[in-house]
Amino acid sequence: MLLPIIGILVGIVLGLTLPIHIPMAYSSYMSIAVLAALDSVFGGIRASLEQKFEPDAFISGFFGNAFLAAGLAYIGDRLDVPIYLAAIFAFGTRLFQNFAMIRRHLLNRWRERLRQ
Repeated sequence: MLLPIIGILVGIVLGLTLPIHIPMAYSSYMSIAVLAALDSVFGGIRASLEQKFEPDAFISGFFGNAFLAAGLAYIGDRLDVPIYLAAIFAFGTRLFQNFAMIRRHLLNRWRERLRQ
């Protein structure tokens, strides 16, 4: 549980300190890829709390979701169809569902400790 949180914090610090600029032409692709990656991170945290975490599933989902979402955005951009909205909806919904499950798990654990 601690390792994913450390990874997120290291990523945030690196992202804020390194002078990397994404061109405006690619910003929509990157934002959708980041949303998909965040979905995978929250899914990994949830799986870890439920003791069902599998590193190979996490790694493949992390990169696969990010590339799939960016690819959908690219194809939609070329076809002039907002396909990226499907990725935003799917990954956004899953992100909030995973967050809700993490929150419930932590609240239940906290309640059990209070009862003891």
